[in-house]
Amino acid sequence: MSKEPNNTDLVVDFVGGAVGHRFRAGEGRGQALAKAVGLTKGRLPTIVDATAGLGRDSFLLASLGANVTMIERSPQMHALLAAGLEAAKAEGGRYAETVARMTLLHGDSRLLLPGLETDVVLVDPMHPPRHNSALVKKEMRDLRDIVGADDDQAELMRVALDVAKKRVVLKWPQKADPMPGLPKPNHQIDGKNTRYDVFMIFGKTDETAAGQG
Repeated sequence: MSKEPNNTDLVVDFVGGAVGHRFRAGEGRGQALAKAVGLTKGRLPTIVDATAGLGRDSFLLASLGANVTMIERSPQMHALLAAGLEAAKAEGGRYAETVARMTLLHGDSRLLLPGLETDVVLVDPMHPPRHNSALVKKEMRDLRDIVGADDDQAELMRVALDVAKKRVVLKWPQKADPMPGLPKPNHQIDGKNTRYDVFMIFGKTDETAAGQG
C-alpha cells in the first residue's frame, strides 16, 4: 500500500553515484543479479522488473544488453523513474543506448504481467523488517514511505510464476526466511546482503532448462 508523501529527497540517478560508477567501470555480468536472471554471454533474456523501485537493477541489466520492462505502481516513484531515465538519455552515448532498452510502465504488476510476454520476471519487494537494531539507510526508508510495505508480494509472486517463460527471480534478504506460500526455489545465488531465489519454469519453452545458475 502506497503512502505517497507530498515531497521527498529521493532522486533516481543512473548517471552519478554508485550506479554510474559501476556502469562506467563495465561491471555487471559477473554479478549475482545477472547470473540469477540467466544473463550470460550470447543469452539475453527479456526481463520484467515487476517492482521497479529505484530502477537500479533494471538499469544494470539493460546496460548488459537485455530488454527490460519496469513496472511501478506508485505515481510518485513512477515520476522519479521517468525523470531519471530522461536525464540518462540526455547524457547520450552508452547511457542513451541503455535507456533505449528500458520501458517504464505505470500500474499494478499483478494486473499488467498477464498481458506481457517475458522470459524472466524479477521481483524485489520491500523486505521484511530487520531483526537487528541497525538503521536502514535513509534512502530505503524514503522508498518505503513512498511505496509502502508490499503486503501483496506473495500474490505478485504467484502471478509472476504463471507468466514467466523461463524463470522468476525473487530478491530477498540474505538471512530471511523464505517467503511464505511459495514452492522451494530451484536454486539460490548469494549476493553481499541479499540472495536471489531462482524459480525455473519448465515446460513452456524448449530452452527453459538452459542457463541455470
